[in-house]
Amino acid sequence: MPFNHNHHYHPLLLRTVPEGARTALDIGCGTGLFARRLAASGLDVEAVDEAAEVVEAARALGNPGPGKISYRCADITEAELGRYDFISGLASIHHVPFETVARLRDALEPGGVLAILGLGRPSSPAELGKWLLAGPPLNLAARLIVHLGERLNGGPEPLGVVPPVKAETMTMRQIRRASASLLPGSTVRPLAFWRYLLVYQAG
Repeated sequence: MPFNHNHHYHPLLLRTVPEGARTALDIGCGTGLFARRLAASGLDVEAVDEAAEVVEAARALGNPGPGKISYRCADITEAELGRYDFISGLASIHHVPFETVARLRDALEPGGVLAILGLGRPSSPAELGKWLLAGPPLNLAARLIVHLGERLNGGPEPLGVVPPVKAETMTMRQIRRASASLLPGSTVRPLAFWRYLLVYQAG
């Protein structure tokens, strides 16, 4: 199975789930690994992806509970949304216009949290250099953490089913500006491997 750096950040995203949360929406859920981890923490999860084959694979993998998971094949830019205590998107927001975060913001319950693990291009040579220097040691640590995490909860991604991949298009500077405009009060934290964590909490 190809190594997926996104799995390394699952514990980080789980720590952003607000206390007392009961419902979650996972956009771009792929084969459902993070949705299963949310359900394992007790949340009832609606998991959405546009690719029918990965949604079917996710359904076939079952649910560890105790929370429920309902999978849906839909385009998140047009899908009807409910109201959620927690909304996550792991390496999926760059598949749609970034302005889609405004739809997700409006689907949050008061006090709800939107957490996005996104992909962005470095904005400067200095930023690129920092990521390249940090990459090798973090890569080794990430592989170990992912391996242990798969043993403890949720299981690995199924072999032979790979969610579609699209290269990032926005720079970190553009992402920060757009986030400040669409999600006032949000934070954008650069991570390794061209990734960032965007967190917004509804008032």
